[in-house]
Amino acid sequence: MKLLFALPGFHRFDRGAEVALLSVATELARGGDAVTVMGSGEPREGLPYTYRRVGAVRRERFEAFPFFPPLRSETAWEDASFVPGLLAAYRPGDFDAVITCSFPFTHWALGRPASKRPLRLFVTQNGDWPAYATNSEYRSFRCDGLVCTNPDYLERNRFKWPSALIPNGVDLERFHTGEGERARFGLPLDRPIVLMVSAHIATKRVLDGIRAVAQLEDAHLVVAGDGPLRDEAAALAAEILPGRYQRVSLPATEMPALYRSADIFLHLSLLESFGNVFLEAWASGLPVVGHDSERLRWILGENSAYLCNTEQSEALVETIRRALAQGRRTEGVASGIERFGWPTIAAQYREFISALLARR
Repeated sequence: MKLLFALPGFHRFDRGAEVALLSVATELARGGDAVTVMGSGEPREGLPYTYRRVGAVRRERFEAFPFFPPLRSETAWEDASFVPGLLAAYRPGDFDAVITCSFPFTHWALGRPASKRPLRLFVTQNGDWPAYATNSEYRSFRCDGLVCTNPDYLERNRFKWPSALIPNGVDLERFHTGEGERARFGLPLDRPIVLMVSAHIATKRVLDGIRAVAQLEDAHLVVAGDGPLRDEAAALAAEILPGRYQRVSLPATEMPALYRSADIFLHLSLLESFGNVFLEAWASGLPVVGHDSERLRWILGENSAYLCNTEQSEALVETIRRALAQGRRTEGVASGIERFGWPTIAAQYREFISALLARR
């Protein structure tokens, strides 16, 4: 199959969406498919797919811009800046299927009129509302295949779009148990480490994480991520968590060692579409503290012991305390994680796309 993956952040960022779709693209290319990736970052060596750089403006540059439909966020502004170059580089007839999780502008560009149109797949990496909402720009959504990253999305959309339930995965060669490297990251050696891997935006609730860890006696909070609330988080931590808070921005190559340097993982989004970070923490042997939901229990399975109502402060603090008492597993393979290996996930993508092409 000839496949195109398009996303503004490819090769520029290593966030959840970029990591997930590039991992699938890599495994499909290794399996023999002709895969092209278009993104705004620089080429990288040693990858099995063909990469084409398409310029875009970083979303951070748009944080002070006005927001209105369909430019509802700095992410949408970044997406819009990607489209002119994408339209110049994209030839629909060269591909059997095109894949993105970016709506609306990249999605619209990939559906441009052509005498030979590829299948257009949308991945619900950032949510499924484009697939079912009926207001504003969402009325324009169309796809030939919808990849649903959790059962809720599948149930809501399977009668409207050809759909498949395919979760995200994790690179088990990179994320695994083992010794940490606290000294290299400048982390304290004599305190338990609580790790959050979260953007500094309201839905990730980093401020609530600071408030919770502040109620523990000696725990040290490390937040890997950036975003518009970075200064507010730093000010709050200086006030109620002095000397026990660090914000770090690390390349993807450093993240496995950072996970192994922590004692527990904390993630406070009330409802992620999936959340690659849960799998990365699980594979690294960390107890996962998160908001109790059927979706997260579906992901973690038997590893759901430290889910709670994170909107209740006392319950959250007590759950963090219990997780710290267990601590990180330092050896062996995390039980059950094998089903989320990227080769397994990519095979499900290949099966879904092949079935859609056969039906066409």
